[in-house]
Amino acid sequence: MHVDPTPEQFDTFKSLDREKPLNMLNLVKLRDRADYADGHKSTGAEAYAAYGKESGPIFAGVGGKIIWRGSPKAMMIGPKEEIWDIAFIADYPSLNAFLAMIMNPAYQAIVFHRQAAVADSRLLANHELTSSSEFG
Repeated sequence: MHVDPTPEQFDTFKSLDREKPLNMLNLVKLRDRADYADGHKSTGAEAYAAYGKESGPIFAGVGGKIIWRGSPKAMMIGPKEEIWDIAFIADYPSLNAFLAMIMNPAYQAIVFHRQAAVADSRLLANHELTSSSEFG
């Protein structure tokens, strides 16, 4: 499953414009039981909540904010087996801000909660388009 980026995906991500504002669409499927290396017992939801609580100040410290959060209910278009527990859009001032967050030693020390919690995920980097009333 997809929990962390491959080296190729991360290289592609890092090649984007590092100064433009960045919106990250997150789709998350949680494990029923978290998979901690030390055998710690908790649910995926509890582990993800720990990740959110501990990473929140680091996220805010780089200027990040959640601009939308939802509870997915049905896959209208797409593989029906892709059912997500959490969907949200995280806004960062820039790709550099995102990189500063994930390279922060305090973040690296707590990201294991996310890895223990997540069964599968999608993280899609977006640059905002100029506003328009049309889809394209």
